[in-house]
Amino acid sequence: MKQKFILKLTAGVIAIILLAIIVGWLAFVPSPKEAGYEFVSAWGKKGTGPGEFNSPIGIAVSDNEVFVSDSRNARIEVFDYNGIFRRSFGTLGDGPGQLGRPMNLAVRNSRLYVADYFNDRIEIYALDGSYLRSVGSSGDGPGQFNAPGGVAVANNGDIYVADFYNKRVQELKADGSFIRQWGITGKIGIWAGQFNYPTDVALGADGTLFAADGYNDRIQVFGPNGHFSHKWGGPFAVNIKGSFNGWFRTVSSIAVGPAGRVFATDFNNHRIQTFRQDGTFLFSIGQHGTGPGQFTYPLGIDVAKDGTLFVVDYGNNRIEKWRPL
Repeated sequence: MKQKFILKLTAGVIAIILLAIIVGWLAFVPSPKEAGYEFVSAWGKKGTGPGEFNSPIGIAVSDNEVFVSDSRNARIEVFDYNGIFRRSFGTLGDGPGQLGRPMNLAVRNSRLYVADYFNDRIEIYALDGSYLRSVGSSGDGPGQFNAPGGVAVANNGDIYVADFYNKRVQELKADGSFIRQWGITGKIGIWAGQFNYPTDVALGADGTLFAADGYNDRIQVFGPNGHFSHKWGGPFAVNIKGSFNGWFRTVSSIAVGPAGRVFATDFNNHRIQTFRQDGTFLFSIGQHGTGPGQFTYPLGIDVAKDGTLFVVDYGNNRIEKWRPL
């Protein structure tokens, strides 16, 4: 009798555990909801010549060109949409128009904005490569940076910066004057509105701010009024990393496409994940490798007006082009 009771109890416990696993899986591991993208082409190899890269990081597209931050060559390279090299600009240094380590990029209002990690500033160029001005300086005060990693620009010229080592996101006016920040300067946090080394920022069409909270393995969203809206990435989006759908292992860059989809480079999972703006998982593309359509540590990402996707394949020193299915 006792043995039967133990067997029933054991079976009940096992059933409860299995049910909990199933419920947890359904709650925290979503299934794809769209067909995704297909690989088109890739270009680049390691080197210092035209069209070659040494640790490319950021990417941004205009109406007809692709801009890439060739970080260890301290320059910006420009291509057409098919990967044909057009020009490059920038030299190593800390003088006007020079670059330390260019990171994520943004194109807005016929200007290229470059997050310069080593020089603690945002460099601004005309699209032909002419240097215009810079914003920011080294420090942890308002309008200062400690290794900026990403930049986004509103239609009115306001500049949003992922201030990596200061563990915050700042909003500045076009002239660099401080407006506000999200996150506590220098303090790591996992709760809403706090950051663990933010890597990039992007803006939705209505001014919604999307922040790649890199080492918290999540995306945080703030409304046009600046108030925290929601977050996603793993269970409860509190720095639980993983390789399941919708989870991250370091979000390194983020872009909002013309249809409102949010694209994120999942650096250590070697893939791109795509979401609706409410955080609903849609699909992922890519896997680890060196072949066509594979990635080794994807970094920068941007989307053209027709939905074409351009991704910096950092470890393979190349750019990949994808299109919707």
